[in-house]
Amino acid sequence: MSLKNYEFSLPTSIFFGEGISKETGKKARELGATKVLLVADKGVIGAGLTAPVEESLKREGIPYTVYDQIVPNPRDYHCEEGYRLAKKEGVDCLVAVGGGSSMDTAKVIGTLLTHGKAVQDWCGFQLLEREVTPLIAIPTTAGTGSEVTPFAVVTDTKTHVKLNIFDPKAAAKTALVDPTVLLRLPSHIMAATGVDAMTHAVESYTCKLANPHTEAYSLYAIDLISKNLRKAVAHPDLESCTGMMLGSTIAGIAFGYSDVGAVHCIAEALGGRYDTPHGVACAVGLPAVTEFNIPADPEKHAELAKALGVNISGMSSEAAAMAGVEELRKLCKDVGIPKLRDIRGVNPKDFPSIAEAAEKNVSTPSNPREVSAKDFLFLINKIYNED
Repeated sequence: MSLKNYEFSLPTSIFFGEGISKETGKKARELGATKVLLVADKGVIGAGLTAPVEESLKREGIPYTVYDQIVPNPRDYHCEEGYRLAKKEGVDCLVAVGGGSSMDTAKVIGTLLTHGKAVQDWCGFQLLEREVTPLIAIPTTAGTGSEVTPFAVVTDTKTHVKLNIFDPKAAAKTALVDPTVLLRLPSHIMAATGVDAMTHAVESYTCKLANPHTEAYSLYAIDLISKNLRKAVAHPDLESCTGMMLGSTIAGIAFGYSDVGAVHCIAEALGGRYDTPHGVACAVGLPAVTEFNIPADPEKHAELAKALGVNISGMSSEAAAMAGVEELRKLCKDVGIPKLRDIRGVNPKDFPSIAEAAEKNVSTPSNPREVSAKDFLFLINKIYNED
């Protein structure tokens, strides 16, 4: 076996289990917290998912302030607003409860607390000068994996482009991962975030920056998600929700320390233009982009099919790879993923500019197959016209 040199490190301590969010106050105390900013959207707060976190902070005698201006595809001005509140309140620890939007917003707030300037000044690859304010991340969906990634994705509201802080110094210090929170998750959110997690697993496995450590995580995540997503959407129980939450976190490690590819490039361009929820934007493009990438490495895509549960015995690599694509299409259909053409606001007249935005994405060079704006335009039109 011949390998390129690579580095693998994980700056986040992961605590997984039922009711683990009740340990928030203790973990915050261990991080030296004297004042916490609790970052969560109004829906998560209204559903009672922050209650055990708040009770835990109170038990430890740690005062906290709530910031709830969280929206899908976090805005730069909300991050700046949260930063101003945190600075005013003398916050020295952040707790994010929710999906990727809450966790990414908290990462950006932490970046501004420790670095100042504007959001845009820190978007790029490893630009941070020091670690951000300590963050405890508590996911309430099985999708983004943001609790363990070194990314924070934020929308520049002037350019309508998604920007990325990509730096291990932005990662959460602690992840408290509780599968029981998924039992109350609406089925359409479980579906979209679940396929988002599958996208992380698939793209981290096939991308150019994959390495043996991340590939192992990727394959295990693919196996977990393929076995549990349908059940978690249709009839969630503790077993399926545990499989999904574990799969999501493991996929987060996989892509957080390798990369993604063209599915995410398209999804982030769609999100920047139409404010499409990220999970849906990824899900609509996963099968078509995976098929496009097969020629770059048919053997690896055949292994992907095997991880998806396809019996590839006796098949050529190309045939096995295509069977994997069909399994992804079936999975998306089974959990009710909409078609791109059915998403509100999507207009084919915008596709050339969306393709150009996708080409400029930081992850485009990591896609296993070379992809240009022309290729992105072809893929977006194919996805739009799929039956």
